[in-house]
Amino acid sequence: MFQLLNGMTFAALLFVVASGFTLIFGLLRIVNLAHGALYLFGGYVGFTVGGIAGSFVVAAISAMIFVAAAGLVLDRGVLRLVRGGELRQVMLTLGVAFVLNDAGLVIWGGDTLTVPTPEALQGAVVIGSLFYPKFRLFVLAMGIAVFAGLWLLLNKTRLGALIRAGVDDREMVEACGINIKRVFLVTFMLGSALAGLGGVLGGTFLALYPGADAEILVFSLAVVIIGGRGSLVGAATGALLIGLLNTFGQVWFPQLAYFVIFGPMAALLAFRPLGLFGKEA
Repeated sequence: MFQLLNGMTFAALLFVVASGFTLIFGLLRIVNLAHGALYLFGGYVGFTVGGIAGSFVVAAISAMIFVAAAGLVLDRGVLRLVRGGELRQVMLTLGVAFVLNDAGLVIWGGDTLTVPTPEALQGAVVIGSLFYPKFRLFVLAMGIAVFAGLWLLLNKTRLGALIRAGVDDREMVEACGINIKRVFLVTFMLGSALAGLGGVLGGTFLALYPGADAEILVFSLAVVIIGGRGSLVGAATGALLIGLLNTFGQVWFPQLAYFVIFGPMAALLAFRPLGLFGKEA
């Protein structure tokens, strides 16, 4: 039971981060390998603001705003120069990730840091005979809330309809007088903000350190590949599978922990190249 909850809470964190990656990579067709660096920077900002303000909520909101602004600069500043070239996007965003990593190392150093847990979420709750940390359950609730919010946004709002229409037929949407570039910019900023939120959550019950961005990026890529590019339900399913496989793999097969994750992923792609819920672009 304890390991099952660990897997589900880790899956919730992965979903928060990977849902932003799904919006950017899956829907906008932008290969943003700086997403992990945005996650780490969001955690660092949350750590600093939380230490100054003494409020976890203020820290989380500040991280989301800061990383959304960084997404604005990234999209308008450099990515607009390489639209339509996936290889150029990969190289450019990888370079941005290196720059952000070095900047984080200069500002916060190389020590392992942890975002302070809010007082109300410290301690454990009793579930039968099990004592389980409150904050991990909070992360699970946040993952569910983010899924519900994104599903409503994409399926029940005008913005969601514009995003889906713009992905399917950008020229037709522009012909209707809609500024699709602005719609995609808002979507990119939202995906970046989710990376910032994930950084604060992950920085609280995991840790912040140089290299954490690469780890979360690899997991996010696996989530999107397994679930299917552009599928929110697929991202949730992929996050749950990766979270459980990672947790139980480390317990049962510690020497093969990564194989337990990426072995099934390779087997899945052999039979379903588009992922579980992926569709042709």
